[in-house]
Amino acid sequence: MKVFAAKKEDMSAWLNLAREVEHLFGPMADDESFQKALLAAVEEGNALCIKDGAGKKRLCGGVVINPETREVVWLAVSEKHRRRGAGCLLLGNAIERLGTAGSISVVTFADSIGEGLAARNLYIKHGFIEQEPVGENPAGFPIVLMVRE
Repeated sequence: MKVFAAKKEDMSAWLNLAREVEHLFGPMADDESFQKALLAAVEEGNALCIKDGAGKKRLCGGVVINPETREVVWLAVSEKHRRRGAGCLLLGNAIERLGTAGSISVVTFADSIGEGLAARNLYIKHGFIEQEPVGENPAGFPIVLMVRE
């Protein structure tokens, strides 16, 4: 597996990945503001992805970072590619891109959400520590702020 900077021609694959995880994150793929933010991240080089071997038209996973706020904005791995190291590779690359000049934050699922435990454990494995609850995401799941010093 290899991490690539996303390109404009990857947008439909990103939106397909977003559709796959909407039950966890809330509506995204057809949301114009999500599409615009994703396109901006792609154009700025802040969207990284892993593509599958079948013509590289599907995404195994993707991560969006914001270097200004030093945060992991969005990370998702397709169900077919979970538990194969894609999330670890994406997050490792995101952390490397953000550098060591300060803390890095991410908002993820509270520990009460079973489907979110893999994501939480991934962040913990990479040195993130839960700080505080921050409400619910658009899908209605409780979320927390985690920070890596």
